[in-house]
Amino acid sequence: MSITGTLIIQMIVFLILVGFTMKYVWPPIAKALDDRAQKIAEGLAAADKAKSELSAANKRVEAELGQARNESAQRLADAERRAQAIVEEAKARATEEGNKIIAAARVEADQQAMKAREALREQVAALAVKGAEQILRKEVNPAVHADLLSRLQTEL
Repeated sequence: MSITGTLIIQMIVFLILVGFTMKYVWPPIAKALDDRAQKIAEGLAAADKAKSELSAANKRVEAELGQARNESAQRLADAERRAQAIVEEAKARATEEGNKIIAAARVEADQQAMKAREALREQVAALAVKGAEQILRKEVNPAVHADLLSRLQTEL
C-alpha cells in the first residue's frame, strides 16, 4: 500500500469516526453539559434570590426590632407617668385626709374650748353667787334669782 492510499483510508476512517462521534457521542455530551450549565445557572439564580430574600428579611427584622424598642420605651414612659400620677394622687389624698383630720381636730378643740368656757362661766357664776352671798351674808336662792344668774352668765 502506498502512503497515499493509506492516507486516504485513514481520512475516510477519520471522517466516519467524526461523523459517528457527531451523531451519536457528541449530542449526549452536549446535552449533559447544557443540563449542567442550566442547573448551575438555576442554582446561582436561587442563591441570588435567597440572598435578596435574606436581605429583605433582615430589614424586616431590624424594623420590627426598632418598633419593639419604641413600644417598650413608650410603655416604660407610660408606666413611669402612671406611677408618678399614682404618687401624686396618693399625696393629694394624704393631704386632703390630713386637712380633714386637722379640721376635725380644730372643731373638736373649739368644742372643748366652748365647753371649758361654759364650765368656767358656771364656776364664775357660782363663785360670784357665793361671793355675793358672803357679801350680803345671806343666802341667795338660785331658783328665785335664775333670771339674774343667766344674765350674769351671758355677760361673762
